[in-house]
Amino acid sequence: MSIISSDISKAVNILNNEELVAIPTETVYGLAGNIFSEKAINAIFETKKRPFFNPLIVHISSVNYLENIVIDIPEKAKQLATAFWPGSLTLVLKKQPNIPDSITSGKDTVAVRVPNHTVTLKLLESLNFPLAAPSANPFGSISPTTAKHVEGYFKDNIKMILEGGSCKNGIESTIIGFENETPIVYRLGSISIEAIEAVVGKISIKNKKEIQPDAPGMLARHYAPSTKTILTENINKAIKTYSGKKIGLILFNTSIENDSIKHIIALSKNSDLSEAASNLYNALHELDDQNLDIIIAEKLPDYGLGKSINDRLKRATFSN
Repeated sequence: MSIISSDISKAVNILNNEELVAIPTETVYGLAGNIFSEKAINAIFETKKRPFFNPLIVHISSVNYLENIVIDIPEKAKQLATAFWPGSLTLVLKKQPNIPDSITSGKDTVAVRVPNHTVTLKLLESLNFPLAAPSANPFGSISPTTAKHVEGYFKDNIKMILEGGSCKNGIESTIIGFENETPIVYRLGSISIEAIEAVVGKISIKNKKEIQPDAPGMLARHYAPSTKTILTENINKAIKTYSGKKIGLILFNTSIENDSIKHIIALSKNSDLSEAASNLYNALHELDDQNLDIIIAEKLPDYGLGKSINDRLKRATFSN
């Protein structure tokens, strides 16, 4: 029997009972629990097999709730929240004393966002607590962008997946922290650097940190298929290198005439980086299910959302 359901009241009851529900967002599906329940937070880490040093993102129903979670909101954080919430932007800010250390991995900052998905916003408005919701996948694996992806991972471990369709943006939120009130990108994501800089001016990127990361998504290996995966700027050379192997290809916008390759996915035939981002994880899931020897991914143009997609592909291929 499927655990996928559209019943928000059922999700509310499960969450009120300190258990987990997978929820849809515009980025990826999240594995959600009450941020004030030690039982729920421990269940998130244990179900995902996520290391406790990797902090979680708190999801709130509106910007009006932000002051319940954080203190000392920099002016540029307010500008970003006004510009992008609800949406795929996570802000890392000084936390209120009542925010559990288990959420923040012992740090004095907390990651928070307002998701842009009608189903989950309705769910959040029906609860009297915010939700911690990292991606609903085993730690390090490909993030889920459909309820079916989540079911494939966790059907025996959680009670419900709240159906919300395919995730529109398809990759995680962009995470911005503040150092001396200056915005710093901790994770590239669904909002491009260019869009953020249009609001707050030039920003720097600090998105790699293996020890005590400041935010989720900073580890070198992440978002990875079980199939060996490589990222290349020269697809034809890579195909020759792995001649004789069962190859799957992820391309930006074109197909390749090669009878020996049965599995080829173009992320956007129209060269649309937003469409490519939306399709990325689904493509990785699809190819990972084909019992291939190798997945070869083409590096995308390194600007706009192409930069975020390349970041995910680099982490998916790191030491694979």
